[in-house]
Amino acid sequence: MSPLALLTRPRPDSEHLAALLRAVGVDSLIDPVINIIPLEGASLPPLEEVQALLLTSANGVRALAALLAPEDKAHDKPLFTVGAATAEAARGAGFKHVETAGGDVETLAKLAIERLDPANGRLLHIAGSRVAGDLSGKLGARGFTIERACLYRAEASTALSGETRTALEDGKIDMVLFFSPRSARGFVKLIDVADSLAQITVVCLSPAVAEEVAGLTWRRIRTAIVPEQAALLDEVAREIEIAE
Repeated sequence: MSPLALLTRPRPDSEHLAALLRAVGVDSLIDPVINIIPLEGASLPPLEEVQALLLTSANGVRALAALLAPEDKAHDKPLFTVGAATAEAARGAGFKHVETAGGDVETLAKLAIERLDPANGRLLHIAGSRVAGDLSGKLGARGFTIERACLYRAEASTALSGETRTALEDGKIDMVLFFSPRSARGFVKLIDVADSLAQITVVCLSPAVAEEVAGLTWRRIRTAIVPEQAALLDEVAREIEIAE
């Protein structure tokens, strides 16, 4: 029987992740603990004087793409993403000049500072209503003018699905994957079957994510070496090897 992973990311991200896991023999149960809601009336500022776009999640890519026609010249703007998964989403949405940072705000700011010149125009950060990290502060300190366009909000789920609760209670889930501290916190708030976690390995994108679930009793806590989806999947592969 294939191992079963519980995926807690927003549904579009989880569906993409499920396809990657399926390719290595892992089944998935998708139950987002955070749902992405487009902001009503959200719009973009004029982009003529924007020298580059900054994206810190695939959610931002999807929200941005929803506001652009396929022929929009914004697709020709340099676009800097926080990591590889966001870059993949950006290329898939038709953006032609995509550069990728190392998986967090610090490396994204460093990349922008290395590649861009404050004299060439302002930067536009596509974001949700809540942001993690101080991207504006880091770039502002180096002379950049950065504007934020809030296009969506993240809404926490109020309960785990019945399917997830049953799978936990029956001991069918082998792994739970977390990509952000917020989703990890959301899961902790919703879980009420802690005894069902003792045979489950949790796989986390970063130490900050792992810290949020460290108070629960797991079989193992695995943390990606770098905060990238590929590194997290490497940890999944190591867990499968142990199980076999």
